Formats: sequence, structure tokens, C-alpha cells
Amino acid sequence: MPILRLAYTTLFLIAVLAVFELWSQVGGQSHLDLMPWYLKLVLGAGTAFSVVKGAAAAVAGERAWNRQTLRWAGILLVLLIGCGLASYYAHLYLEEDEQDEQSVSKLNMTSPFGAEQAFQHQVFQYTGSAGSTFHARSGRATLPRSSGYKLAETDWPAGHLATP
Repeated sequence: MPILRLAYTTLFLIAVLAVFELWSQVGGQSHLDLMPWYLKLVLGAGTAFSVVKGAAAAVAGERAWNRQTLRWAGILLVLLIGCGLASYYAHLYLEEDEQDEQSVSKLNMTSPFGAEQAFQHQVFQYTGSAGSTFHARSGRATLPRSSGYKLAETDWPAGHLATP
């Protein structure tokens, strides 16, 4: 019997790897990453456990497909459907909006030295609502720590003001 325990333990570890690989391929790795850890633990370990118990029931019975094997196959199917529903829930409610991250504000500024030295530059990437200030002469931005703004790449010329 000790060799059978080792076989079941090995089967459990292989089943854990197979469950999470299948789940990430079918349900999407990004959705799996957004799920809480306890949901992945319960569904992943439960699915792997039902695979092992189904295999143990097949070995213990006179025939491979007996009542206990079918029972564990049904439990496996219910847990796999639960994995699919959890991925669908993560797709609907846990996914971040990519449109908010992609929206970019343009800042049009005119030089105090005249309209001919006007420039247009992408200054901030807006991801939230908070106040900020921009110093045109130095080209530096002052942002509150709680602001939702992130500095974007700059393409300022060397003199901080573009010439026409």
C-alpha cells in the first residue's frame, strides 16, 4: 500500500499542475490572476482531489467505472464548471477598464515670449481625478501623492520651448 499512496500523491501533484494549466488556457491567465487566492485554492485543490479520489475509486472497485468513480467524476465536472463560472465572473466584474488607462490629455500652452513660440506637448496620462500643477518654464509637474495622474514620456526640445 505505501507505493499506492506515493502514486496517489504523485497523481495529485500532476493534477494540480494540469488543472491550473487548463484553467489558464481556457479561462485566460489574466482572469485567473485577478481572482482571489482562496477561490483558486478551493477550486484548484478540490478539482485535483476529485481526480485522485476518482482514480482511487476506480482502483478499489471490481470494475473501473463503478458507482464511486461516477460520483467523483460528477464532482469533478461540477468543480470544473465552477472554475469556468469564476473565470466568467472575473471577466465581467474584476477586469480593469483599459479605456481609462489609454485616455491621454493634451496640454496646449503658449509661451510668454509670443504666440510664434507656441508648443503642444503630451504632459499627463490621466487615470484618475485629482489636482496637479504644471510649471511651463521648468517643464516639471507637481502631483499630489494621492493623485491619479502618471507622468507620460516627454518629447521636450532642449530649450523647453519649440521654435516654429
